[in-house]
Amino acid sequence: MNQIEILRFALRGLLANKMRSALTTLGILIGVAAVIMLVAVGEGSSQSIQQNIQRLGANTLTISPSFSGGGGGGMRVPAGGGGGGNTGPRTQARDLSLADAKALTDRTLAPSVKSVSPVVNASSTTAAYGAASHAISQFVGTYPSYFEAVNKPVAQGTYFFNDDVLAARKVVVLGRTVVAELFGTVDPIGKQISVSGVPFTVVGVLKEAGSTGMQDADDVAVAPLPAVQQSLSGFGSLGQIVVQATGAEATTAAQAEVTAILNQRHGITNNNPDYRVLNQATLQETVSAATGTFTVLLGAVAAISLLVGGIGITNIMLVTVTERTREIGIRKAIGAPRGAILGQFLMEATLLSLVGGLSGVLVAFVGTRFTVAGIEPVLVPSSVVLALGVSLGIGLFFGSYPANRAAKLRPIQALRHE
Repeated sequence: MNQIEILRFALRGLLANKMRSALTTLGILIGVAAVIMLVAVGEGSSQSIQQNIQRLGANTLTISPSFSGGGGGGMRVPAGGGGGGNTGPRTQARDLSLADAKALTDRTLAPSVKSVSPVVNASSTTAAYGAASHAISQFVGTYPSYFEAVNKPVAQGTYFFNDDVLAARKVVVLGRTVVAELFGTVDPIGKQISVSGVPFTVVGVLKEAGSTGMQDADDVAVAPLPAVQQSLSGFGSLGQIVVQATGAEATTAAQAEVTAILNQRHGITNNNPDYRVLNQATLQETVSAATGTFTVLLGAVAAISLLVGGIGITNIMLVTVTERTREIGIRKAIGAPRGAILGQFLMEATLLSLVGGLSGVLVAFVGTRFTVAGIEPVLVPSSVVLALGVSLGIGLFFGSYPANRAAKLRPIQALRHE
């Protein structure tokens, strides 16, 4: 008996019990679809998190104070270490200053640093244009290098320049949310807005960034540092220093250089600095590893349903063998070889898995077109191949016992079966 005849007998056997075959196929379908969908959700969430991190720049270091509000006499009380642990007491902490930022631009001491952007944040800023007003959640004073360092390109107009910083010009670049609240459909470029009573001229609009968690990344305004200090924040300490490395591969070296410079300037000798350094590249690697583990875990959990589907194949095929015992006896009595019987039942089990697997792939493909819990699933081709391959393997593995049992039946016993 050739393979075509074995396939024909297998199809006839499956079609003789359409409902049973459909239910068995459904089990495999659910298993395959669940594996592909959950892996897609895991991959989608991973990419979403990585995109949020990359918005800040993959080769960016963010330096911020590591102390909380002050104690008596203006002395700062440390809240925790920044760059290198918390191994000893510190009696006094220093603010981040413009002098610190300038020191980080020394090419001799920091050859891996491309740009340095000191940052101040003006609090409680309300912008107004005509009858419209809006409380801006983040009003930043900084240098032009900030736009590239934190990956905030300008979609309309332009950003400000070093001349604007030197002259302390009151110009501002707005995020999309601020523009929508103040101007609606009116072109904001060249218009003058009032920020807490201080006039600023709009020179640019940032490219839409979207929300990051609960914070609207587009509810932002960026202006020259001296202008913000003179009018809104005062000439105090810096809120942050944003450092851009010469490349993603140089980020770790830049962090070491920055740490050495600041430790020397702040008199840090006990590995307990008064600042912390956030390395975006390291953070992205950590998040990638964590979300990768999460995705594998989701796939493993979903794979349990494939195992259940395989057990279902075993049960159905055992019932099928029992019901067709007399048929098997007749075929063996007229000369059907053991391999033909074995091949037929293995073929039936494999076909059930194949149809279920392909249907599961189709269902999963459709499912990834929809947003799941706020996450856009990303179809992973390797998960499709793996799930389909496993479903076929399950058909062969779980179908082998019933098929082997059918092939071993002796003709005389099979013919006597009622």
